[in-house]
Amino acid sequence: MEMDARKTVILQAIIRNYLETGEPVGSRTISKDTDLNLSSATIRNEMADLEEMGYIEQPHTSAGRIPTDKGYRFYVDTMMEAKDREMSEMKDVLLERQDRLEDMLRSVVKLLAQDTKYGAMITAPSTHSNKLKFIQLSRVDTAHLLAVIVIEGNVIRNRILTTQEELDEETVLKLNMLLNTQLSGVPISEINLSMIAAMKQQAGIHSGVIGEVIDAVAEAISEEDLQVYTSGATNILRYPELADNEKASQLINTFEEKALLGDLLTPEGTEGESETGIQVYIGSETKVQGMQDCSVVTASYELGDGLRGTIGIVGPKRMDYDKVVGTLKQLRTKLDDLYRNG
Repeated sequence: MEMDARKTVILQAIIRNYLETGEPVGSRTISKDTDLNLSSATIRNEMADLEEMGYIEQPHTSAGRIPTDKGYRFYVDTMMEAKDREMSEMKDVLLERQDRLEDMLRSVVKLLAQDTKYGAMITAPSTHSNKLKFIQLSRVDTAHLLAVIVIEGNVIRNRILTTQEELDEETVLKLNMLLNTQLSGVPISEINLSMIAAMKQQAGIHSGVIGEVIDAVAEAISEEDLQVYTSGATNILRYPELADNEKASQLINTFEEKALLGDLLTPEGTEGESETGIQVYIGSETKVQGMQDCSVVTASYELGDGLRGTIGIVGPKRMDYDKVVGTLKQLRTKLDDLYRNG
């Protein structure tokens, strides 16, 4: 007998249910769990074939089935092959999207500066979702693991974990299966002590690795690499009140300090924005020291998939607020289309 697509789906459903409940799995459960639209009798026949092939076993008469080591092996290999393929495809797509995104942001900020005659800045979007898609552990050597953590929005983070024990490939595969079964699609805020304790119990002597992975996930989700693109800094110097040497030098230096701009353009820095998504800072209200003789208008934008960034305009306190706010309102509604159709 061959392992065809239908048997594969049924075996995967048996293993998923058994991992979640620890109880033998019957045909009725499988009929509810899958979209195969098969009768219980047909599923029982397929389960009998899987048992004959050595992938599942029946621990008690009239009980459901549980996976054998051979069944676990097939499940893990199939899952990891799919994840490897998904990861490869995702990286290709992300590289293409990243190149397109950078080109778009550079063009947008340049056009914004030209249109408003002020300084303009925009952050690359970052994910503000805290939902985990999947984790892939791979051995680097006997004492280190590479943890590839994929967050909703297809944000990829890598972490090297130092282990206190030697882990063989078999153990790493089982840990991958355990972690993804329990954590895939779960928000980090919902990963609680009881869930971690249950995973550690299932991991047995390898429970320490589970704790290290959870710490890495929390760190990866909180990490943001903020990129800021700017244009039109010299536009501000056209205004006499900002053109003296000291103020001009301070403004130019501030535009070059992306970390300072990040304090203004991060979601925490824009938390006071209005219902329209626009925030106006006038003079000393501006958190950035080098811009306290200016006005700064910011607007958040979204590109879908939990991705969010911020646009900012810097000008004199007598800037044309109506024009700036109107321009930002229009732009924030167009960015998603520009990105996806650009």
